[in-house]
Amino acid sequence: MWGEDCYEGKSVLSPSSASKFCLAFTDLVINWVKSIPEEIIPNILIRLPIKSLIKFTSVCKSWRSTIKDPSFIRTHLTRTHNFNDQNATHLLLLHTVSSEGTFNQKGRLSIVGFNEDPYSLHYDNSACNQYCKVEFPIGLKQTMENLCFRVAGSCDGLVLLADDLGHYAYNFVIWNPSIRKYVTLPKPFVRFSTHGRYDGSVGLGYDAIGNDYKVVRLTRLLDQPNEGATTLVQVYSLAKGTWGMLRALPPCIVPGCLFTAPFVNGALHWLAMRWMIDRFSCFVVAFDVGNGSHREIMFPDFQQGRVLISGRLEMRLSVSGDGKSIALFVRCKTQSHCFLDIWVMKEYCVEKSWTKLMILTPQGPNRSLPDAVCFRRTGDVVLILEDSRELVSLDIVNKQFKILGISGGEVCSVDSYEESLVLLDRKDAVSY
Repeated sequence: MWGEDCYEGKSVLSPSSASKFCLAFTDLVINWVKSIPEEIIPNILIRLPIKSLIKFTSVCKSWRSTIKDPSFIRTHLTRTHNFNDQNATHLLLLHTVSSEGTFNQKGRLSIVGFNEDPYSLHYDNSACNQYCKVEFPIGLKQTMENLCFRVAGSCDGLVLLADDLGHYAYNFVIWNPSIRKYVTLPKPFVRFSTHGRYDGSVGLGYDAIGNDYKVVRLTRLLDQPNEGATTLVQVYSLAKGTWGMLRALPPCIVPGCLFTAPFVNGALHWLAMRWMIDRFSCFVVAFDVGNGSHREIMFPDFQQGRVLISGRLEMRLSVSGDGKSIALFVRCKTQSHCFLDIWVMKEYCVEKSWTKLMILTPQGPNRSLPDAVCFRRTGDVVLILEDSRELVSLDIVNKQFKILGISGGEVCSVDSYEESLVLLDRKDAVSY
């Protein structure tokens, strides 16, 4: 069916004939491009997927300029959000660290017997099937001081990487795997050499007012016993490429955290506590990335009807299933208490709206207690089994578990992800 130049699907064109054919085809494409009215080209391009747009930056200078324009990048992201909402085609970014184990040394989590740490994208559907594997930049591997990075946050297709699984290190990277670009942040002001020991945590959010992506870093100083609990805040602006000045939060303890800080309603959220006469009071610190203000959101009374067990609780924050508020996982595993409570704040910043959705108790013949990772857009909760380290999805409504067939490794993160062109217009972004 292909004519005399093809036989059994194989081209028999001579090199010179193939070269002439390619030139003729290229001329045909160029002439077709020139025939399209310029005013409708952006409307066509805005409907195309990321991979096609990256290729089309090489078609001509005008297309390249259009695709790399900041307003085009923002509009394309908005269309992606809307399309995924309407068609339930959201993605999950999965990062798992395979190793022999982990250990805490002086309050810092370290990896033992590191093997690999693959990244992959999965559909946020019932099957959670793989969308694609993600290639990690080889150049970043050469800058690490620890064995691997961890995912510290995700926003609009950008992934915040932190080199803090082990000893103190100051490599922070904003990475867009969809377009294979990344920006390495300058070192922050608080370091071991300047402030001594500290607990640190970082988060990534979008400043809608300033159209800027910002990294917020909280550091609790540990070598200042006479000054109480000092927690410093520093904000990095991607638009400016610099860290802002340090300032202190009101006295409170923000534990160093290897979990992501949920970004909801323009604010990043961290667990915090403060000593109140005879016990610790737990709350959420919400930091607005736009105006730099913060507020405190009190926790629900998760100890109601239970013996005081504050010191034995493991807590983790998550974005709620609808993406409009925050959720809280409270886990306790002692000889006398073993449970996992799942809470959600149904109305953001309305403390009375905290609602306990479920109480999980030890499961299976070994009576193991799973650990909660995050909420999904489907409303299910991702759990990691204690013994096998497998990931399962829990249907809150039907109270049913589904094994996802994915190993969670020793360290695991699961984050919502949207493909985007963000960073495509930046000259300081490294391509790989």
